[in-house]
Amino acid sequence: MRIARFSLNESPRYAFVQEDQSDGKDYLVELDGYPLGPGTVKPTGKRYALDAEGVRLLAPVIPSKVFGLAKNYEAHAQFMHEAGHSEVAHAPEDMWIFTKPSTSVIGLDDPIVIPPYSHDMNFEPEVAVVMGRIAKNVTENEAMDYVLGFTCVNDVTLRDLQGGDPMWTRAKGFDTSCPLGPWIQTDLNWADAKISFTLNGEDVPEASGTTAGLIHSIPQQIAAISSFSTLLPGDVILTGTPNASGHLDPGDEAVVHVEGIGSLRNIVVRG
Repeated sequence: MRIARFSLNESPRYAFVQEDQSDGKDYLVELDGYPLGPGTVKPTGKRYALDAEGVRLLAPVIPSKVFGLAKNYEAHAQFMHEAGHSEVAHAPEDMWIFTKPSTSVIGLDDPIVIPPYSHDMNFEPEVAVVMGRIAKNVTENEAMDYVLGFTCVNDVTLRDLQGGDPMWTRAKGFDTSCPLGPWIQTDLNWADAKISFTLNGEDVPEASGTTAGLIHSIPQQIAAISSFSTLLPGDVILTGTPNASGHLDPGDEAVVHVEGIGSLRNIVVRG
């Protein structure tokens, strides 16, 4: 199931995304209710084509908090070392966890804005986990029971600030640094989800990978984070970028692809 958040020239709404077998097109089936809450959710009877005039997909969720895992793939840790961004040649044994504020979140086709104080913005394509239930001190075995679904994310990073920003607050938490979308996919082979990236229509093979290469698995991440911070419905975990990252310039089209979810497209602009 795909759950989308959208607007139609007014306030945000939620919908299921369903394919109409008669024409092969995707439609938004509007919902009455909040799919991340305890109440009943049911269709309103209204539906809209994804490409209908005035329909705009929004970030599928506005989380109370976003957690991310750094260097959670060995290939990315080695890339960071070889590129001169890290003195450590391999991934750390323990999890490196950082946060992004809710104000960093944007959606499909929203602009990624390079702050005026940065000159080296990087893309990092990843799978994001969206929590569906309150989770505190959950075990690895039960962790996935608390997940609503998954979405694409671009963990945009200001690489030139990261080295002098030990908490990565500006480097990873600036406005527009967390594009999410296009929707929440509830059914996904999360243990082996294929990630890829295209820049200006060209595939970037060195940025691709699969969650099968995660050092700390998704259940391990949920268990570890919930041990110190209560995860609320709609909270998001960025699971890590699988391989190389790369530079973004104004005018670039950045597209994150996750097999089984879809594609997240954003254009880069200078602030």
